[in-house]
Amino acid sequence: MTERGERPAWAGPEIDVDRPSAARVYDVHLGGSHNFQVDRDAAAQITAAMPELPDILRANRSFLRRAVRYLVGQGVTQFLDLGSGIPTVGNVHEIAWQIDPDCRIVYVDIDPIAVAHSNAILQGAFNANAVLGDLRDPDRILADVKDLLDFSRPIAVLMVAVLHFIPDSDDPKGVIRRYLDAVPEGSYLAISHASLDGSAPERAEAATERFRNRVTDFSMRTRAEITALFDDVELVDPGVVYLTEWRPDEGDDIGDPKRMSQFAGLGRKKQAGN
Repeated sequence: MTERGERPAWAGPEIDVDRPSAARVYDVHLGGSHNFQVDRDAAAQITAAMPELPDILRANRSFLRRAVRYLVGQGVTQFLDLGSGIPTVGNVHEIAWQIDPDCRIVYVDIDPIAVAHSNAILQGAFNANAVLGDLRDPDRILADVKDLLDFSRPIAVLMVAVLHFIPDSDDPKGVIRRYLDAVPEGSYLAISHASLDGSAPERAEAATERFRNRVTDFSMRTRAEITALFDDVELVDPGVVYLTEWRPDEGDDIGDPKRMSQFAGLGRKKQAGN
């Protein structure tokens, strides 16, 4: 954790330490240390409007853990994590390798700090890597990872807590379709997405406005709109549900699912012609 104005060794000159980033603000909420005072200030303002937000983000991380475990259990051993963020406990490779050490993981993020730290953590690993890129440019991303993943075998495309940063004008559904077109039958798509369809829409809207003003654009979507992002895949039970409702572990206390204000789902790529 760094104080205002400090530039640690891990932040190169290309990093703007005076402007918050979505990845670093998320890192603050998860209790991480790779953030600046400007990120902590933004996180505090957003949390003041929606105090349950850190719990929501931790629930999102738990959804990721359960989804990855499910996917490895289905025989999927390749993961393309788009908008992966700054490494924290419970990253995809940690979860997947506990079950199958041969799983191959590629992290993609637009934040140089996220990519630098991912590669630092993964140094020496032959089957994991991180690349810098904008998920809205599928052609470039797919070209950058073509030698890292085997596109003749199923790949799990993970878009966890990232599509709400993509406005409708950037055609998120078209972006998803481009990735799905590139992966074979039997591949999967995982999405979690913020929504106003929760128990506290007023607080969620206030937090969203503060995020837009301090950090970057943010597009809340309804449950129906999020479900429509899965049109090109077959949804896995229980479908698109609140975070804590998606295949909770035995003994999990899911509390009030609507408090999460975020939906999650997993779908399998349809057979051609279906």
